[in-house]
Amino acid sequence: MTMRSFPDRVRHALMFEIVGLAIFTPGASLIFNQPVMDMGVIGLISATVATLWNFLYNIGFDHAMQRIRGTVQKTIPIRIFHTLLFEAGLIIALIPMIAWYLNISIIDALIMDLAIVLFYLIYAFFFNIAYDHIFPIESAPLEATLVKESVK
Repeated sequence: MTMRSFPDRVRHALMFEIVGLAIFTPGASLIFNQPVMDMGVIGLISATVATLWNFLYNIGFDHAMQRIRGTVQKTIPIRIFHTLLFEAGLIIALIPMIAWYLNISIIDALIMDLAIVLFYLIYAFFFNIAYDHIFPIESAPLEATLVKESVK
């Protein structure tokens, strides 16, 4: 099994953030009783940070899985761990920015961010399953795999 290519990782990260932002902005405006424009700014900054984090995190996670398990195939428990660890990194990065921009306390920003994280936990889980189904990882041809194995 091969890993995802650089262009595929870029497509994944961009699709994840664009679809997520389209859902997040109007929903967060209603839920948090904040202006759509403010939630849009929070969403855009968060999406930018999340896109960079998503790209780097997934490369690192896949390399770790390849090294530890010998495959990048994810079971449901691994997908849950993958998602929780990803979101923990975003919480640390985004709370100060949310508090500053909305002029709210760190506690209020934490509560808001936890609600956002809950949304993105569920969204990421289903998005990644759908993405893997729509854009499966291409396997190396059997002949190439056999040649590599016989050279070892």
